[in-house]
This record gives sequence, C-alpha cells and structure tokens, in this order.
Amino acid sequence: MSISAEPLVSYLRQLQAMGQTHVSVDDDARLILREFYMRARAGNAAGVGKEAQSLPVRQPESKSEVKFSETPVEPAAPATPAALALTVSGGNAREKIENLRQQAEKWKPARDLGSLRQTMVFSTGNPEADVMLVGEAPGFDEERLLEPFVGKAGQKLDDILRAMGLDRKQCYLSNIVKFRPAMPNQTTNNRKPTKDETASCMPFIEQEVSIVQPKVIIALGGTAAHALLGCDLAVAKMRGSFHTFHGIALRVTYHPSYILHNEATSEKRKLWEDMLEVMGFLGMPVSDKQKAFFLTK
Repeated sequence: MSISAEPLVSYLRQLQAMGQTHVSVDDDARLILREFYMRARAGNAAGVGKEAQSLPVRQPESKSEVKFSETPVEPAAPATPAALALTVSGGNAREKIENLRQQAEKWKPARDLGSLRQTMVFSTGNPEADVMLVGEAPGFDEERLLEPFVGKAGQKLDDILRAMGLDRKQCYLSNIVKFRPAMPNQTTNNRKPTKDETASCMPFIEQEVSIVQPKVIIALGGTAAHALLGCDLAVAKMRGSFHTFHGIALRVTYHPSYILHNEATSEKRKLWEDMLEVMGFLGMPVSDKQKAFFLTK
C-alpha cells in the first residue's frame, strides 16, 4: 500500500503561491505526513521527490511539430484532506485500478454530497494504454451496464476510435465523476455533474492517470476539461492545441454527444482534427483518406 505525495505537494505549492506560509493539519494529515517522513528517513523517498515535480511531456515519435497551448489556465484544484487519504495497493496496473474501483464504491466525499446516485461506474479498457479518454459522468446506459461510454455517445466514440485505427479495448476509458448525477423523478434523463461533484471524485482520476501513465489524455467535453485543467474556458478555446496534466500531454475536444446533436460537417471536422493531432503525437500512420475525412469538397 502506498500514498502518492504529488497531490500534497501540489496543494502546498499552490498555497505558497498565494502567499500563505503556514497551514494547520488534523490528526489524519499528521499520520500521512509522518509516513512521508519515515519513508524519507529510511532512504526510500526518492520516488516521493520525483513524483512531486512535473514530469517532462512525452515527445511524439514522429518529427511533426506539436503545438502546445499558449493560453494560460489555472492549475487543477488542490487536493482536499480526504483526497490525501486515498491509498493504492496492487502488484500491477490492473490490480491497482481494481483497488481504486473498490474504494470508489464507498467513497465518502462523493456519497456525502447526497446528489449522486448509488450505482458506481468506474472505468474500462487497458490499464496500460497509450491513450486515455476522460468524460464527465456515467449516464442512464452506463449505469445500467456498469461501463463508461456504452450509450449512443459511446457508440459514436467507438466509431471515432475505429477511424483512428484503435479499439476501445486498446484504450483506457473513464469519467471524472464515478456516479450518475441524480435528478428528481429521474428515468433516462441525465445532467452534467456540478463542480462539487467533480471535485469529490478528482482524486480517483489523478490516481488513474498515475497508474496508467498514458502517452496522451483526451478530455471529452467541457466538464472533463474544466476538471482536469482547472479552468472555465469554452471547449472551442481549449481545443486545437495540447495542454498538460501531471506532465502528460492532454488534448481537449468535443464530447461525442455534442456531435450527435450537431450534425454540421464543420464541427465533425474540428473533432477529427484533434484526433489527427493525437495520432501524429503518437507517431501513428495517417493516410490521405483519414486526412480528408469531413473536409468540404
């Protein structure tokens, strides 16, 4: 069992940047800090120091130029004391993801909100994938089948991945929020999660990224992008270039559900251009046919 120091260090650095020089800690936090201290004293803290620093962004295997965003965004919200208590155990990536899934079932910060439904939907796909796709929250179909992206938007996402030469089993698919947001008299209708709901589940997506270590993260839609980048910019402002999340390249694009409701070829082309950039970043071959998808003739 291990505890990552990265959320703690990120939090302290943000406080320092805001001019705060002292923090108060409760008993639980003292226990966590003591573990880091004992680890360092035993000579095993090398990983802690390295984890706390931003990792260099993975470079594409191709020689094509990769454009990173020049638009400043605020860092993701700092970890809460409850988030710092999240632990991960397991001998490999799959076991660690399963351990996280078990913890998510009874995750108190999310449960205590009282605004999320009871059925937990965690993730699917390869826990050692190069590509990680992140959405906002499970909907009716996802809750019913206990798997992210299985409704109409999920089917559209499968089509997009196939056009890229990928399969959902090769990728890692997850949502920021692990429970379907509740509504009065709810049947098949869904709603976007609130900021409190996304914040309550952020420790899990952070740990998932740490475990999977993808080469690139694709944030599908504004809710996922806002949670990962800590900003409120429109998707149109964030897409078109790469950002970073915990040192890993992150591409923002439209959620497949947006394309379902907006059949304009120009909007489909924008999403596809983001996917072409991801393919180039990964060094995947791009055919002339793929380059021409959704171009105005």
